[in-house]
Amino acid sequence: MGLVDGIRKMQARRAIYRQTLRELNALSTRELADLGIHRSMITRLAQEAAYGK
Repeated sequence: MGLVDGIRKMQARRAIYRQTLRELNALSTRELADLGIHRSMITRLAQEAAYGK
């Protein structure tokens, strides 16, 4: 993988992380609870969505 490809891949993953974070933070505590998510889990879930486990 070339340098440019690596940078693009990192940018794409970072965009997924930011979007997931933004969308989950926009939900109310009640909506998160309905999904089985506590507000303290949002960062970890965003990291998993973007970078895997």
